[in-house]
Amino acid sequence: MRKIIAERGYIIPAFDTDTVDYRRCAEQLKQSIQSFDNSAQVTIIGNDDIPYKLLGYGNDIYAYALSPYRQTIKLEADMVIASSIAHWWTMLEHRDLVISTGCRDFYDQPAASRFYRKTFDSNNLPDVYNAVTYWRRSDLAHEFFTLVQNIFENWYQYRSLLKFCNDEASTDLVYAIAAQIIGPDLCTLPFASYPKIVHMKKHIIPIATEDWTKELVWETNPLRVQTVTQWGAFHYHQKTWTM
Repeated sequence: MRKIIAERGYIIPAFDTDTVDYRRCAEQLKQSIQSFDNSAQVTIIGNDDIPYKLLGYGNDIYAYALSPYRQTIKLEADMVIASSIAHWWTMLEHRDLVISTGCRDFYDQPAASRFYRKTFDSNNLPDVYNAVTYWRRSDLAHEFFTLVQNIFENWYQYRSLLKFCNDEASTDLVYAIAAQIIGPDLCTLPFASYPKIVHMKKHIIPIATEDWTKELVWETNPLRVQTVTQWGAFHYHQKTWTM
């Protein structure tokens, strides 16, 4: 467990792969946070920070132990912040753990498609998105992340209990299982207006191709898509995109 250096801060896991430079994504995200709040504490967690690397998405198990903050907001690396999110702390600080639920399209409408959530729906799992996760150091948060680690390390045992489940354990799915076991009321705020992400995946937007950057008109400063100004956490998904 890392020593606490500040009361509040953001962490960004950035574990590079052979095909994706997550460190570059994380640096872009950090810059976007601090463009709205230059005093924000931001820590990027990379390959050199972990004792050993798991396959797939499993490295998320280190997030809790490696955060140097008493209160943490964890953000996925392939996002940018399109407006100030400092107000998130005001709501989240009253809880021990909050995983964001649901997502929006770039028109700021709740995602209508359930294309990516068939396993969640078939198994009545919470509609969580780990892309924004808050916790304070607490017994509940420790219990949750211990369970997340157990699920990742014993994935095929948990997978056998699910309907229509892929072989690989995604972080969202693992978080959903852990949230269901802990109790969704203890770790989600499904009726809150934030934090929620704009997710730029094909079936959520929706678009005809996989790459929205080649099909839609976008501009920066401020970030707009199809002339619509974006706010909050923008999950651009196309890993090579830059603002």
